[in-house]
This record gives sequence, structure tokens and C-alpha cells, in this order.
Amino acid sequence: MHSPLPLFLSHVVVSVLLGANIHNGHNAPPSTHSLSLLSLSTNAHNITEILSPFPEYSLCNSYLSQTKLDGEINSRETVTVLVLNNAAMSSLAAKHPLSVIKNALSLHILLDYYDGAKLHQISDGTTTSTTLYQTTGNAPGNIGSVNITDLKGGKVGFGSAVPGSALDSFYAKEVKKMPYSISVIEISNPIIAPGILTAPASSANITAMLEKAGCKTFAALLRSTGVEKVFETAADKALTVFAPSDEAFKAAGVPDLSKLTNAELVALLQYHALPSYSPFGSLKTTKDPISTLATSGAGKFDLTVSTSGDEVTLKTGVGSSRVASTVTDSPPLCVFTVDSLLLPAELFGKAPSPAPGPAPATSPAPAVSTPTPTPATAPSPVFSPPAPPMESPEGSPSEGPSQSEDSKSDKAARRREYPGIVQSPTHSVSLGSCVGFLVLDRNFASGSSYVAAHFSSRRLLTVSVSVISVFLS
Repeated sequence: MHSPLPLFLSHVVVSVLLGANIHNGHNAPPSTHSLSLLSLSTNAHNITEILSPFPEYSLCNSYLSQTKLDGEINSRETVTVLVLNNAAMSSLAAKHPLSVIKNALSLHILLDYYDGAKLHQISDGTTTSTTLYQTTGNAPGNIGSVNITDLKGGKVGFGSAVPGSALDSFYAKEVKKMPYSISVIEISNPIIAPGILTAPASSANITAMLEKAGCKTFAALLRSTGVEKVFETAADKALTVFAPSDEAFKAAGVPDLSKLTNAELVALLQYHALPSYSPFGSLKTTKDPISTLATSGAGKFDLTVSTSGDEVTLKTGVGSSRVASTVTDSPPLCVFTVDSLLLPAELFGKAPSPAPGPAPATSPAPAVSTPTPTPATAPSPVFSPPAPPMESPEGSPSEGPSQSEDSKSDKAARRREYPGIVQSPTHSVSLGSCVGFLVLDRNFASGSSYVAAHFSSRRLLTVSVSVISVFLS
């Protein structure tokens, strides 16, 4: 079976195919082949599914899920996972709490692509790779980096990048690879950085952490309402907190919280926490609405998550807030700062619909008035928009034609006076009780035209329709 297209190539090929379709078919639907390429996901890998067929990695797979590192791995476009078999993983997990296990496993997630072939083609025989642990903010210096060295005899060694650290683990075999997307490699032993196994678990004093992170207003509200104890109790099992910064409470448009009842204020504060451990990587892959501590029923006090690159935004139905930074990520507790207060629709109403734009201007239909008091029963004739007002041509009738017919000499005079009119008899139409006499005058000197219509409703007549052609000089 052919391996999937490399990630960057899939982007290029899909773009080219789409461009070809648009160019050749004028926005024609993509072909079958281009649709098949479009079905490729930019993050097509799932570490849990990759390791599931291998029982020898079941313990490692389980801890990746418990620590939510699986979500972090799946959200990365390029990543290498150094897995441990059950015996090696057991020696690490049996002696340490989950928060320490997470830190240790984070050191085994490289933010670059290495497969078996690349490991043996390292320039100068050695390199340093950044790991997921380095991105947590808990790794001073280069503790969060790993040294990879191509040793003699075909062996490849792994160890901490801290100077003086030993290469205490070795490449065993390739488990799975999706070129330029994910590579899973088994190594012989855990990689241990100085101090990573002795780091104490994060303190559960949530308000103290919030104050240090610049969220003093939020911490004070937690204390004054008693919600602090609710958070601490929940943190024993699983808790994620979204703490607004002090600047968020001073932002324009923030509602007056003093007008809320105590119950409403408690609900607002609990709306800023989830009853689950949801680190940043898990948030990035969240698709469905998530319940908060304030959730009391289906669809009540929920949050939705949207992502753009590495940015995560929380949406409430009233507004949105960006997840700004991680205060702590120590299972089962995770605390983030956010840029804005999360305002639930249940307390502050739905976001207002955008104001409708101005209605498109329409030209008023030309008013056609009937000069006689007798109401017309036939449809009114349709006229072109009136031309700029001008003086009537000398000799044009100021009143409707008299009951007596025009003389032949008068008609001939009009033809001479208006030579631009070419008459061509066509079908006859009934104008009901109205008869119209149309005179067109072209002022060739000024380029303007004048149309004068005169009507009489004395009797029912049938008039001939003429084709009028005006030839500009």
C-alpha cells in the first residue's frame, strides 16, 4: 500500500488541481481525483489508533490518553513519538504521580520528523531536537530538548540535551511512519532530564496561582463568593480554569457585575471552569460544545471552541475570548488566562444580530397621470423616463388635436419639421379610451431630446404603432 502524500505535498497538489478546475471550467466542480485528494486531512494521524494494534505499547498508549498528550500529538502537523514498551513504561509509571509522568512523556515527543532513515543521516552525526516539554514553560534552559547521536555500528542514541547527560536510550525500531507528518519509533529506555522526575506536583492553591498570573480581580471574586472551594474540590478529580486577566475586567463594554445577584455571579464564575482536564492540545481538537461547572442542563452554560493555527478562541454566544497563556498544566488541573470575560447567553442575552444594511435605492416609477377625470379602464401606456425639460418646439400643438382631422398639409409640414422620424406601419393596438399622439424632436445642436405626448379620451380609437429610429449625426 502506498503511504499517504506528505503533508506539504498534499497542500500543493490540491491547490494546483483546484486552480486547474477553476481556470479550465470556470469554477467547475472538482474532478473525482481532486476530490479524493481534498479528503486528505491536514492532521490525518491519530496516535491512539496507531498504537492500538500493538499490545506491547498498551501501557504507553494508556498514559498518553490519561495525560491528554494524545491530543497534543494529534494537533501537531509534524511530530515524532518515541514510545516505550510495557516493561520500560511500567518502570517509569510505577514510582511517580500522573503530573510527573506527563512531563517525562512530553520529553519523548519531538517537534520534528525523524524516521529510521533520517536518524542515520544526521549531519555531523549529532543533533538536538526540541520536545513538547520545552513548550510547557516548565523547562528552564535546554532541559526540554533531546540529543540524538548516530553512533558507530548503526546504533542511534538518545539523551537529555543538558551538557554532561548520558545517552541512556537507544533506537529499537520503526513502529509507524507517515512521511513528514508523524513517525512513531520505539526506544529502549526512558529519556531522563535532570530534575524532571523530582519536580513536585503543582500546588492546588488556585487563587494564589491566579494572583501571580495577573488575575487578582478574578481570584478576589472566587474568594468572596466561595467559588474558590468549589474549584479546589473539583481539582482533586479534574478541572480546567479560564481566568480573565485584570485588564479584561477594565475593558470597554464589560457589564456592571454589581448588578448581578449572588446566584448569577456564582454562575458567571463557574462558567469560567470545566469539570474536566482539558490541556491546550485537547482544546484544539474539540469540536462539540463543552459543559462548564455552571452547566445545569442540556445546552445550558456551554462553550464552543474554534481554532486558527495555534490560536484557540472560546465562544459564548454573546462574545468570544482568546486563550492567552497557560498558568499551569499538571494533571488533573489545568489553568489558562483569557483575554476577555466569558459572558454566558443565559445571563447576558444572545449576541445582537448585525444591523440590516440600507435597502438598495430604486428609481421611482414615472408617474403617468390621466388628464381627464374619466378613469381609464385599459392599461396605461408605458413611457421612457422624461427627458430634460425644454421649450416645446415652435408650432407643436399646446392642446390635444381637435375633433376635426388635421389637414394633409399640416401632416406634411410635421414630417418636414421632424425629418428624424421614420414611420413603419406595424400592428395596431387599442388604447381604450385614450388616444396618443407622439411627437419627437431632436435638437441636434445641443444633443438633447424632447418627447411630448398629448392624449384625448373623447372616444375609442385604434392607432398604428410606428417604429421610430433616431440617427445621431
